[in-house]
Amino acid sequence: MSAEGITYDTGALIAAERDDRMLWALHRAALGRGLLPTVPSGVLAEAWRGGPQHQLSRLLKGCQVEEFSESQARQVGGLIARSGLDDTVDVAVAEGALRRNDAVVTSNRAHIAQVANAVGKRIPMHDV
Repeated sequence: MSAEGITYDTGALIAAERDDRMLWALHRAALGRGLLPTVPSGVLAEAWRGGPQHQLSRLLKGCQVEEFSESQARQVGGLIARSGLDDTVDVAVAEGALRRNDAVVTSNRAHIAQVANAVGKRIPMHDV
């Protein structure tokens, strides 16, 4: 299974802010392949603690922040019910990754896998 894109969860944004070399190398590689990583808006809300967050702001310049639509909210709610996971942001990360066929850069592999398993799918993941 190959991914068509990449989605960052909150752990990826926190890793960027603490200037994690592996995360930045992965980000540069994605951009070099023409991939614009997706950051769900809920992920940004979890990671943002007010300015200045220079490294996080720099990362976001090379990302697409995805707004949370009503349609997506309904999909996420259904996945919460199916997976038994009540972490709305992690479920939204998984929902978007499944919809876009993205890999996920995450610090919470178990949550992303739980959602994917609930619908009989697999999401490629990179740990941070």
